[in-house]
Amino acid sequence: MAETAKGRGARSNATGRYEPETVEAFDDGWTDEDAGVEPLRTTLTPETARTIIAKNTSPDIGFDRSINPYKGCEHGCIYCYARPSHAWMGLSPGLDFESRIFFKPGAADLLEQEFCRPRYVCKRIHIGGNTDPYQPVERELKSTRGILEVMQRFNHPFSIITKSTLITRDVDILGPMGRDGLASAFVSITTLDRKLARAMEPRASTPAKRLEAISRLAEAGVPVGVGFAPVIPGLNDHELEAILEAAAKAGATTAMYVTLRLPLEIKDLFREWLADARPDRAARVMSLVRQTRGGRDYDPDWSQRMKGSGPVAELIGTRFRAAVKRYGLEAPRHQLDESRFRVPASARKQMDLFDAA
Repeated sequence: MAETAKGRGARSNATGRYEPETVEAFDDGWTDEDAGVEPLRTTLTPETARTIIAKNTSPDIGFDRSINPYKGCEHGCIYCYARPSHAWMGLSPGLDFESRIFFKPGAADLLEQEFCRPRYVCKRIHIGGNTDPYQPVERELKSTRGILEVMQRFNHPFSIITKSTLITRDVDILGPMGRDGLASAFVSITTLDRKLARAMEPRASTPAKRLEAISRLAEAGVPVGVGFAPVIPGLNDHELEAILEAAAKAGATTAMYVTLRLPLEIKDLFREWLADARPDRAARVMSLVRQTRGGRDYDPDWSQRMKGSGPVAELIGTRFRAAVKRYGLEAPRHQLDESRFRVPASARKQMDLFDAA
C-alpha cells in the first residue's frame, strides 16, 4: 500500500457505500523489500452534462449557485468534504476520488447557453465550492479558464476558491474583473508547515506558493481573502494566528474558517490517515474533534456543522475573531456587482443560429 499510495492522501480505496459488494485489502505477503507495484495513475474521463450551474438551498452556505469544473480532485486532501460524492458514481471516496477525475468538455459552451436563456437572472456564481477548479489537470484541460472567459464576456460576477498557485495564470481575467467589482477570490491555507502540508494535501501547492498567489492576486486588483479551512484541533489549530498574519501581509483583506467536518466515509479515511501520518497525536486529535461535535465524529446540524460547538469550538472562534481584528482582515465579504450582466451581441447571434437549426 505504501507504494501504491505514494503522493496520495488516502491510505485505502474502500468500496463506495452504494455498491452491493465490498472489497477489502489483505496482507498478501509482499514487503517493502520486494519489487514495488506501479504508482497509482490519474485517469481523466469526459462527462456528458446538460447544465453547468449547480444550485443549493443550504442555509449555512453563502451562495446558492456554483460551478465545479471537475469531479474528484488530484490534490488528495485527506479531509476533503467532497470525497463521499464519488460513491454516487460507484467509486471509492478514497484513492479513486483523487485519481479518477471527471471533467465536462463543453463546460464553457454550456455556461454560455445558460446565460443566453431569456429568463436567466444574474446572481453571483461561486466556482470551486466542491472540488478545486485549479487542480493539476487544469493545466492541460483549461476548463476553468474557459468558464472565466465566458464570465468576462458576459460581465457576470463570480467568486472563486483554490489551494493552487495556478490561479495566477488567470490574472488577466481576474484582475480587470476584480477591479470592476465582478470577481473575488479566496485562497485556502491550512498550514505553514511544508511537511504537514505534503502529508495532508499531497498535490496542492506549497503554503509559500499560496501566499505568493494571494500577493499576485492583490497586486492585480482582485479582492482576495484567506480561508483557514479546515481547522483541525490538535493538529493545525495552533497556526491560526500565524496563517492569518502571513495572509494579511501578502495582501488578503478578509478571512474565514471552517472546523473539520467528518461526514460519511471521511471519518474512516481521516482516522486511517492520522494513524499512519501522525500516530503520536491521533488519539488526541480525534478526542478534540469529538469535543467540537457533541461527542461524535460529526454533527450534521445546519447550525453547527461549519464551526462546531462546545468549549474547544468556542475557543477557536474567539481566537479567530481576535486575529482578524489584529491583522486587519475585517473587510466585509466582497460584494459583487450583479447589475452589469449583459448578453453580448455575438452570443445572441450564435444562439439565434442554434435555435434556427
